Amino acid sequence: MDVSELDYELPPELIAQHPAKRRDASRLLVYDRATGAVRHRVFTELPEELHGALVVVNDTRVVPARIPLESPRGEVLLLERLEDGTWEGLARPTRRLRAGHRYGPVELLAHLGEGRWRLRLDGEPEGETPLPPYIKEPLEDPSRYQTVYAREAGSAAAPTAGLHFTPELLAQLDAVRVTLHVGLDTFRPVSEERLEEHRIHGERYEVDPVAWERIRAAERVVAVGTTTVRALETLARGGPPAGRTELFVTPGFEFRRVDALLTNFHLPRSTLLALVMAFAGVEETRRLYRLAIEEAYRFYSFGDAMLVL
Repeated sequence: MDVSELDYELPPELIAQHPAKRRDASRLLVYDRATGAVRHRVFTELPEELHGALVVVNDTRVVPARIPLESPRGEVLLLERLEDGTWEGLARPTRRLRAGHRYGPVELLAHLGEGRWRLRLDGEPEGETPLPPYIKEPLEDPSRYQTVYAREAGSAAAPTAGLHFTPELLAQLDAVRVTLHVGLDTFRPVSEERLEEHRIHGERYEVDPVAWERIRAAERVVAVGTTTVRALETLARGGPPAGRTELFVTPGFEFRRVDALLTNFHLPRSTLLALVMAFAGVEETRRLYRLAIEEAYRFYSFGDAMLVL
């Protein structure tokens, strides 16, 4: 697949700069693959679309991972805590940084390439909320970049499809948790000419065996977010209950456990958009994105949601 097939034009004013005043007040575009029908709904109406299906959410918690550097002026973005207690992170300006030097609470140990570093951090992360670069306005309440069910700290970005849930709405659903810590690929667009040449960096996941038995046996499973899809489809292919996944879902992928997908509207040339195209169909996804733009849906992390049945 040529990466240019992941392109689309988005008016800048449709990039959501703030979350909706109430989480479940976001709009919800529903696409039924069996009939081709499209419905425009509000997120509070989600239970009416699911008909008792098992809903699987990713309970990862975002780390306060953006650590400013004073000299040289820049920042470190923590990506993942490694097994030996050190971290992997993105640091800039990389060309002015040196291995073996300390920058505030950060000691850089080794440059890993592409702006990535292995580093040691004093204490626990106490940085800022790591908002994506397309969000230009400050976030008044950092909790709005966490899901209401966030539990296991470890992500460099929120699993944004889950940001729409309130405790009251979640209580109406039959829900089960998995954990996948969101890492580098959320920040890294596909730069190769061909999608299959892109390399996914591994991300840590964990699924309780009891939860997996419920998921495996369920008649119908709704994955909340692309990260949940990757965790479930890794286990459906014989992956262990906990480990790392480099599963790269692209058009032509055979889904073995996910029957419906709840997701946000994603950036062009992203692996997340490729996953949605794999699930909904390439041309169908393009059509849905054009419709969402025509209907002025809000895009990206704080934007509206889409449910593909």
